[in-house]
Amino acid sequence: MRSQQELEKICSKFQIYGDYLVAVPFGAGHINDTYQVTYDQGGIRLHYTLQRINHEIFTNPHELMDNIDRVTKHLLHKIRERDAVTKQRTVRLLRTTNDLTYVRDDKGNYWRMYIFVEHARSYEILETEQQAYHIAKAFSQFQRDLTDLEGDRLYVTIPDFHNTPKRVEYFENVLKNDPYDRAKNVQREIDFALSLKDEAATLIKLQESGDIPERITHNDTKSNNILVDDLTGEGVCVIDLDTVMPGLVLYDFGDMLRSGTCPAAEDEINLEQVYMQFHMYEALLHGYLDGSDGFLTPAEIEYLPFSGKLITFEIGLRFLTDYLNGDKYFKTARPNHNLDRCRNQFKLVQSMTDQMDRMKSLLRNY
Repeated sequence: MRSQQELEKICSKFQIYGDYLVAVPFGAGHINDTYQVTYDQGGIRLHYTLQRINHEIFTNPHELMDNIDRVTKHLLHKIRERDAVTKQRTVRLLRTTNDLTYVRDDKGNYWRMYIFVEHARSYEILETEQQAYHIAKAFSQFQRDLTDLEGDRLYVTIPDFHNTPKRVEYFENVLKNDPYDRAKNVQREIDFALSLKDEAATLIKLQESGDIPERITHNDTKSNNILVDDLTGEGVCVIDLDTVMPGLVLYDFGDMLRSGTCPAAEDEINLEQVYMQFHMYEALLHGYLDGSDGFLTPAEIEYLPFSGKLITFEIGLRFLTDYLNGDKYFKTARPNHNLDRCRNQFKLVQSMTDQMDRMKSLLRNY
């Protein structure tokens, strides 16, 4: 954890008026370090979000911040165009004293700051169908708003981030080398992963055939990446924009199903608590289609149910791969943490598979 002196020095490089008071750790992200910073401005306490960008994962912070800068400016324009007094918001970057979107500290780390979004919170686990509906609607509207972003194609911040066949290929390479001699402990999980190998390329093939288009997508649409208004319960702000880049909307919707339909956390070890709640799937589907307002193609709509199974498999596979590879990517809090996450996700895949016919039937009724 950084000292207050270090954090105050970093904050001083951004265009903020007032007196620094304190910075405290905030959120539960796996990748970046996040702090809520409090400033005193004329007797009023205002908050900002300070984040250290993990440049081992996001290897070109300049391109990453260029994406976020373009996207947030465009979203702010769209919001103001719809309704000058809307409660919908977008994260807003603070610029540095030399008019950049990030600073580097003495150790070579990259930092950015946002205006803190007040009177809203995120949910690790969705509690009601209303929350599910509004979160899906907000993510869908986020995608729709970015369909007319002008200028060059966004930078790809992590190549092949949602390319399931490449994830399978990487998994097989790690498995073959087995650098930490862990494969012997997880044969059941390995067999399950390999049993789904043939389905991994489904969406990529649809893109290659032209049935589904490349769009600007969030690529990490967990329920905790939407802020929900404290008063209205509506999804008002999409956050964690590091992976906003060219992609497929089906991966986004699938990740909503993965994170929004299960009543347990993704590292829950009691697998009896891990299953897809059909009523939450229905709420997410309804909200997403309502928010899309007609921008989806027929093929994108057809594969919405399958997308949940695919992305849940992909995330589980990534946890398994990281376990085999020595836990290098995801932060872990205990031994076998990534293995617990993998088993959790694979159990959810099975639950979705068991309910797939019913999921498709509901979509046809809509």
